[in-house]
Amino acid sequence: MTELLVVGVIALIAIAGAAVLGPRIGVAAPLVLVVVGIVASLLPFIPDAEIEPEWILAGVLPPLLYSSAVSMPSMNFRREFGAISGLSVLLVVASSLVLGLFFAWVIPGLGFWWGIALGAIVSPTDAVATSIVKQTSVSRRAISILDGESLLNDATALVLLRTAIVAAAASFSFWGALGDFAGAVAIAVVIGWVVGWLNVFVRARVPSAAVNTALSFAVPFVAAVPTEHFGGSGLMAAVVAGLFTGIVGPRKLPPGHRLSDAQNWQTIELVLEGAVFLTMGLELATILGDVQDEHAGIGPALLIAVGALVLTVVVRTAYVAPLLLALSASARRGGRMQERFAEMHAGDRDAMSEVIREHRPGNRAPSERELDRFTTRVRRTLADIAYYTRAPLGWREGTAVVWAGMRGAVTVAAAQTLPEGTPQRSLLVFVAFAVALLSLVIQGGTIGPLLRRIATPSTDAAAKDTEERQRLLELMRDAAEQVPGTREQPPASREELEAADPAELRAWMGREKARRLAVLQAQRTAILDARDDGTFDAEVLESMLQNLDAEQIALELRGAPTR
Repeated sequence: MTELLVVGVIALIAIAGAAVLGPRIGVAAPLVLVVVGIVASLLPFIPDAEIEPEWILAGVLPPLLYSSAVSMPSMNFRREFGAISGLSVLLVVASSLVLGLFFAWVIPGLGFWWGIALGAIVSPTDAVATSIVKQTSVSRRAISILDGESLLNDATALVLLRTAIVAAAASFSFWGALGDFAGAVAIAVVIGWVVGWLNVFVRARVPSAAVNTALSFAVPFVAAVPTEHFGGSGLMAAVVAGLFTGIVGPRKLPPGHRLSDAQNWQTIELVLEGAVFLTMGLELATILGDVQDEHAGIGPALLIAVGALVLTVVVRTAYVAPLLLALSASARRGGRMQERFAEMHAGDRDAMSEVIREHRPGNRAPSERELDRFTTRVRRTLADIAYYTRAPLGWREGTAVVWAGMRGAVTVAAAQTLPEGTPQRSLLVFVAFAVALLSLVIQGGTIGPLLRRIATPSTDAAAKDTEERQRLLELMRDAAEQVPGTREQPPASREELEAADPAELRAWMGREKARRLAVLQAQRTAILDARDDGTFDAEVLESMLQNLDAEQIALELRGAPTR
């Protein structure tokens, strides 16, 4: 027990040290931890590390994916869902097939289905590994695509791995496999949505911020465990619960609770991500020993891993290039339709009603509810067009999306779940480990300099952010003016304060505090409505929401009005 405690303390110090040292030496903290782990694994007095893969797949990934889903801008996720779903499903399947054929060819006696299994292990990008990209100058839109991809592709890869293992031992049915995948996704979405709803419903009624945050730590496991029991994807269920919480939570949970959540989850992410990378390095000696005992050496295995890594980049490039062309064409079509939507939005309700009637059989007039929905749809479509026009995806963003597709902990952990009867199991585990390690070192170590070299020429991004903030401040002022009641002026001079009746002064302070809280709530509602419409940049909205939260927390703590 004492040894475990010492190891845990040293690991925490190493994680904190890497987080401080990495930015100073220009190397991402995860890479520093991988190197530290590798060096430690090669020291003779450090015992070999062997981590149960279930600790990663069931204990580490659900909370990390849940936390990332909560903080991901929901509108950006919706806008990029086409690209995200393609990268998370189609690209993973295509990569698994290509890599499966490659592995079956270069590893004697492996067979097609075991090759597919290893291909599924190597195919998904890693949510933890992509944290390296966020420390670079990559565009916000590319970050949204990469974040969304890493949230969902793990589930695709693990379901495909499970299918390949079954097919290797029995007959394979394409439609059966497709049904299993669809069932796993459906179960995950339903359970994740229910858990997300219960999460917000219950925690909105818990008065203590500490208790509220403690409950949030259980949410990803509450979503993942029963989903796995019913044959679904536990990781996807954790993601769905996180997305629901991120969308609904700001409307239901008090600011103090959300601030406590954010601070504590940042610490959890730092520790878990650091532990994953440190563990990857520490496992090197054990994996090398297994390969050397059961095979001729690590040289041929390393060449296989290099070939697999090159294939992943080639397949990813072949998929991303036409994807960007399709997204650009879609943005151009939206631009051509922008004027018509703007005219509809600028018209009155009678004009919009006439537009709806023109496209209905029998020229039936819409109800007020239908008219409201149509107006919202037009407003959001205009916001979407502006988003795509303002942040086009060119070759620079495409390069970032391709080169940022790093492998990591999921690949290593999934490889170790291969059953004991797997042909040349130790070799497959080493290949997966080597692909992940090479990906982190080569891609993760060069992504920063690469993006700086191909960075988009300086534009008026700062001016655009300033303009967005001004428009948002106007929206908040309009929301505040809708709050009934005018501000009462308290006694101003010292003599008037001394002469004022204490009871009247306290009553004024109470009324002013209630009025200010009502203003903050109205402004928060306006910001969240704007978030749902997508009419402002997600980061600008988030910063404004944090300012409102901070002001409300300070007001509640002081017990007195502000300004």
